[in-house]
Amino acid sequence: MTTPTAGWAPRAALDTLKARADLYRAVRVFFDARQVLEVDTPVLSRHATVDRHIDSFSTADARGWLQTSPEFAMKRLLCAGSGAIWQMAKVFRAEEAGRFHNPEFTLLEWYRVGFDHHALMNEVEALLRAAGVTGPTFARMSYGEAFDRHAGIDPFTASVDALKALPEAEAFADETDRDVLLDLWMSHRVGPRLGRGTPCFVHDFPASQAALSRVVDGRAQRFELFWEGLELANGFWELSDAGEQHRRFTGEQAWRAARGLPVPPLDAHLIAALDHGLPDCAGVALGLDRLLMRLLHLESLGEVLAFPADRA
Repeated sequence: MTTPTAGWAPRAALDTLKARADLYRAVRVFFDARQVLEVDTPVLSRHATVDRHIDSFSTADARGWLQTSPEFAMKRLLCAGSGAIWQMAKVFRAEEAGRFHNPEFTLLEWYRVGFDHHALMNEVEALLRAAGVTGPTFARMSYGEAFDRHAGIDPFTASVDALKALPEAEAFADETDRDVLLDLWMSHRVGPRLGRGTPCFVHDFPASQAALSRVVDGRAQRFELFWEGLELANGFWELSDAGEQHRRFTGEQAWRAARGLPVPPLDAHLIAALDHGLPDCAGVALGLDRLLMRLLHLESLGEVLAFPADRA
């Protein structure tokens, strides 16, 4: 198969499409060997994420939302007694297409009952080894260590004014939310320097960035995986407290409302499921398109997609 430049033609080369099929095959073999159940959940839902960092697509008739992750439905399965589960899901996020982004992409998500986030980091590394990643053992460092090493600041004690010293923060002169400014530092200074040569896990985030994870001793029990400066995965030792999760959801809704952003309905089904009982577990979402891009040493996400946004 050739790769014509005409708009109707696929962007990815045939060898890349074959490499994607090989990656999917390796993922299935990996989870089959561990007896983790493959599941399938809806792409369209009456609820959406209220995460301040993620915007959802709604249907034209405003009757549903396209999933940004299969997380909520998978947790409902866990609460129903599914045991360890995984799936490869098409997910959608309302953001501009770019070198590392496409509005539609493929997410590998799995949950391991009885694991914490450290045990799950071990399994993430094992999966990437099965997918073809070679080299030394993956590096691990705390969020604080990452900022100290690559930005020279303490993210837990630095003042808001000090965080605004980043040139890219000029447009945020009136910003008072520390996490917004820390995200700028992560995006422009810290993240691009992580995982150079060897993939790197960053763990123990600020409690204010817990999202769906537990908080222990003032630190969010979650991790992110970077490879050559690109975030590949986001994992959590999952929060099981329904009341606390509802409080966080409503807090995110209030944050979005205060900034004039769309405020999707929170997932009441998830809260009810958590109230029924979520087993002690850890979960992770891994971007397969980004992983494939790094495995093949390609420069942009569009190169691993048959039809990226500009050809969809």
